[in-house]
Amino acid sequence: MKLNTYETIYILKPDINEENNLNLVNEYKNQIMSCGGKNIFIQHRGRRHLSYNINNYYDGIYIQMNYEGSSKIIQKLEKSMRLDINVMRYLTIKQDNIKEVIT
Repeated sequence: MKLNTYETIYILKPDINEENNLNLVNEYKNQIMSCGGKNIFIQHRGRRHLSYNINNYYDGIYIQMNYEGSSKIIQKLEKSMRLDINVMRYLTIKQDNIKEVIT
């Protein structure tokens, strides 16, 4: 089975403490691994100002995850994020494998 490459970016509420932040990141990483995902790369993008307020928040904590997996992972991950009160927004995109040719 061919695995696709995905990128998920989600925004956490700015008033979440560091321990809960790390717990959420690890929970989502474990969900990806339990569904057969691999090559998981997580970047904390930090606290950033939002272009518009979301639920009266003007800042958010951005987390980016890159990984390989099947579409089943996306369904499970996004359902979990939708139900989590600490996640304000999330977006998953499928990345096309772009190979650079060096001449």
